[in-house]
Amino acid sequence: MQINNKFHYEKLERDETTGIRLYKCPNGELVSSVTTILDATKSPEAKASLASWRKAMGDARADQISTEAATRGTIMHSYLERILGGESPPQGTNFYHKQAWKMAHTILESFLKPNLTEIWGLEARLYYTGLFAGTTDLVGIYDGVPSIMDFKQTNKPKTDDRVIDYKTQLCAYASAHDSVHGTAIKQGVIMMCSPDLTPQTWVVKGDEFKHYTELWWNRVADYYAV
Repeated sequence: MQINNKFHYEKLERDETTGIRLYKCPNGELVSSVTTILDATKSPEAKASLASWRKAMGDARADQISTEAATRGTIMHSYLERILGGESPPQGTNFYHKQAWKMAHTILESFLKPNLTEIWGLEARLYYTGLFAGTTDLVGIYDGVPSIMDFKQTNKPKTDDRVIDYKTQLCAYASAHDSVHGTAIKQGVIMMCSPDLTPQTWVVKGDEFKHYTELWWNRVADYYAV
């Protein structure tokens, strides 16, 4: 995996003082994050499903599950970023670090080593002036194609209908990358692992990529129409 710093990714400041995640663009303008827009424009069915789950679990247990997942995911992302950046980070000793270490290496061996040939950016902050910004885990060449890539942890393996927002998120980042850097990225890759070490991947391209790009822009319009 060759690191090629062919693009300069701005170190955008994040602002969460209002309770909404905002990014400050290079021109000083604050814009909503991609995840904020996706959360605000979820379908009624998705909102109802989440509410039903929380009711079944109870608020305390639901919060615990969410916190554990976020902790595991953050550590897994950190391991992958450091490894792809050329480091050899030691495995942590607590339960979450051990879990996340195994999950990170499952993604590395299953997807990254066989397919990733060039790294353009890690934890790359991207923006579309006046509209949105966000951070993608990885930009580079995957299976010979320029791609936006995100790593995801999941408590259990997911079906295709449960990753719609993840696919939309990739297309949002691609639009931002194209806008600032003059690229024409047409592929997004989700790499996912669960604590039982089941690897999953979705490669979004062709008509599917066009569909989720259109879906993203519809959701941006809905968000700013409120």
